[in-house]
Amino acid sequence: MSARRLLVGLALAAAGLAAGLLTLDRLFPPDLARYQERSTEIVDANGRLLRAFTTPDGKWRLKTTADDVDPVYLALLKAYEDRRFDAHWGVDPLAAARAAGQWIGRGRIVSGASTLSMQAARLLEPRPRSIATKLIQSTRALQLEWRYSKPEVLAIYLTLAPMGGNLEGVRAASFAYFGKEPKQLSAAEAALLVAIPQSPERRRPDRAAGRAQAARDRVLVRGLEHGVVDQAAYDRAISRAAPARRLALPMQAPHLSAWLAGQSPGTVVPTTLRFELQAMLAQLAAEERGQFTDKAEIAMVVLDNRTGGVVAWLGGSDFFGRTGQVDLVRAHRSPGSALKPLIYAMAFDDRTLHPDTLVEDVPVRFRDWLPRNFDRDHQGAVTVRHALQQSLNVPAVLAMEKVGPQRFLSTLRTAGVAPGLPPGDSGNSLGIALGSATVSPLEMAGLYAGLANGGSFAPPIVRRDRPAPAPVQLIGPTAAWYVAEALADAPLPEGFASLPVALRDRRIAYKTGTSAGFRDAWAATYSTNWTVVVWVGHADGTPRPGQLGRVAALPVALKAFGRLPAEDNRAAPPPPDVLRVASHRELPPRMRTLAPAVENHGGPRIAYPPADARIELGAREAVPLSAMGGEGRLRWLVDGRPLDSAKWVPDGPGQARLAVVDEAGRSTSVTVRIVERR
Repeated sequence: MSARRLLVGLALAAAGLAAGLLTLDRLFPPDLARYQERSTEIVDANGRLLRAFTTPDGKWRLKTTADDVDPVYLALLKAYEDRRFDAHWGVDPLAAARAAGQWIGRGRIVSGASTLSMQAARLLEPRPRSIATKLIQSTRALQLEWRYSKPEVLAIYLTLAPMGGNLEGVRAASFAYFGKEPKQLSAAEAALLVAIPQSPERRRPDRAAGRAQAARDRVLVRGLEHGVVDQAAYDRAISRAAPARRLALPMQAPHLSAWLAGQSPGTVVPTTLRFELQAMLAQLAAEERGQFTDKAEIAMVVLDNRTGGVVAWLGGSDFFGRTGQVDLVRAHRSPGSALKPLIYAMAFDDRTLHPDTLVEDVPVRFRDWLPRNFDRDHQGAVTVRHALQQSLNVPAVLAMEKVGPQRFLSTLRTAGVAPGLPPGDSGNSLGIALGSATVSPLEMAGLYAGLANGGSFAPPIVRRDRPAPAPVQLIGPTAAWYVAEALADAPLPEGFASLPVALRDRRIAYKTGTSAGFRDAWAATYSTNWTVVVWVGHADGTPRPGQLGRVAALPVALKAFGRLPAEDNRAAPPPPDVLRVASHRELPPRMRTLAPAVENHGGPRIAYPPADARIELGAREAVPLSAMGGEGRLRWLVDGRPLDSAKWVPDGPGQARLAVVDEAGRSTSVTVRIVERR
């Protein structure tokens, strides 16, 4: 009976002890704040680090797990610091007994008994060294092992181990001293990172390369003794010098990284970018910018049309320059003519226009506005296809008049674009066709990717941890195909007799744009798989006289395209309802010509000269007359007198009334004043 009572008593005591320990564990959990306060990391589609940011206390502290480091590093770490890490419960009794015996026998500390678990506890809660501190760390180590798995405990050490200066953790040190992830460490590099935390300031390789190398060699000797490295690997490692300088951590896509870091501080943000493409295109932009005498900025965004993901984001060429912090990929700028393809695409989709529709590129006054082409000249009767390829302004404004500015803006907004309008503009201005509504390069890329995807639009995505927006079919595949076919045959910029060799097998559509005052130069290019948008200019809007989009931006975009991965270049069959005609006369009547909106029930309208025009002429100089609409042959009259042709030679200065009459008897007229040129 007494033995039974003893067993019961022992059981109760054990239960009480367990309950007490469990209560203490709940009341005083380990403080993981330092471990959880890590550097914000922006990574590419494959998890490769693009850019990291220091913690609020100024540390480079990158999350590191056992899977992030080379197995040789882990083996050397355990061989040197804690050989029984995988077996003990946080405290190693054998190591503690050995250390105590050495201390008693020699009167001084010969070797420590600190396990990796105890070091993790110390790094979580730094305290002054003392016997009491050691007891607390031992208790915390047991607590960590109770709560977490071995890999989780090891991750705390790997993330917080001091590596000299403001470097903490194996990944931060690996980037700073070797410029790579710790998964790729050599034996010599791994040994150095094992050695540094024992005396991080005295063993900093960038300040004390000799001491760092000596400490590394001791780790290698231990590794050789325990079979972690063989003799050949040891000989190779021991012969290498320790690094004598500290490298900068990766700095790819700095503008995007700063934006995303502000959204999710202290986390790892996965993006759709591709490190190799980002670095390659950033180098291209730097080379191209070096050729600009005024050091204009280059912004570039590249989309994978198949996924809608951004694969390269260049917010500017000089991040540390005077205006380098401005992310020009997200900055709204005047697109010039770059939105014209969307206008025509909507008109094609309405079946009111066709690429072979005939349009008169002549001076046309819209209320009090007389749009001009960039070269101040006009080309007369052309097809819509030609007008789009040559970026003629009057036909684009006529197409916008047909589509409607409000409807056009609504379509842009549905596609994920937030167009900016000038103060006081309600969105009814036809000037939107020529760049009065601002957009960003990122938004522009989304629009052109929508054209590449057969009229299915969605805002570009850049974060892999966020759901992708559902695409919206805003334009039919046939309309998108018409636009792509026209733009793929657009004239190349000067210096390109033909496409570069790398691009000749690709069907690339491209459109440029130049804002008023030469402040913004654009190029938007796309193929089946890729969309590349390039903007060139100054962040502060300083004009760049003569720098058109086709001169400043298009060559950069085409060179960027040449660096993108190859794609299946087999031409997709045209949609089944594509309408092919020999000339505009074979089109349905409503699609044959594009003319200004008229209010005289289908009668003719005078395109030039506009009403109330003041025309300066020299002696016997002719005025070209142009009209649209009406039926059959048009007849011109001046002050009631018929003319033999569409050219009028005024008798002299003064006011005259011009009229045009079609075969149905419908007419319209304008009054003009002739002034003698001096």
